[in-house]
Amino acid sequence: MTTDLLELPKLILTDIDGVWTDGGMYYDQMGNEWKRFHTYDSAGVLFAHRAGIPVGIVTGEATEIVRRRAEKLKVDYLFQGVHDKVSTIQSLLDELELSWQEVAYIGDDLNDRGVLTKAGITATPANAPLYIQSLASFVTQAKGGEGAFREFVETILTRGGAMEQVLEKV
Repeated sequence: MTTDLLELPKLILTDIDGVWTDGGMYYDQMGNEWKRFHTYDSAGVLFAHRAGIPVGIVTGEATEIVRRRAEKLKVDYLFQGVHDKVSTIQSLLDELELSWQEVAYIGDDLNDRGVLTKAGITATPANAPLYIQSLASFVTQAKGGEGAFREFVETILTRGGAMEQVLEKV
């Protein structure tokens, strides 16, 4: 992403595992699944909303944990158990009458490749594989699970000239 970016996206979409989490799958001896979310990423949702930009999660996994996190943060769109992210997002874009160029997306792995090649602004966390990073507009300094989503949103808002106004509203 260049420093002369002026146009803010109309929609911010994100993967979960490997972006909001460290990508690990944690299970206890009773079979319960655990995910560790960094509280920094919740500010990313808040900042996007303060800038008037809806946020959506598009993830291959389908868990109650992610549903609850999305609900708590008032995420606008949640798509879980998605096998074809491009088709799912295209359907949303058709419904919202948006183009791929109006979308910002952050993802970290193989199932994000198609979206990373289509969206207008793209990023990966610092620990994404290099061949995935090479598809993105930029790579965050933060690793997945360490505030990468917040950094993505802050970078977009800063380069779009909206971060100061957003901070005034927080």
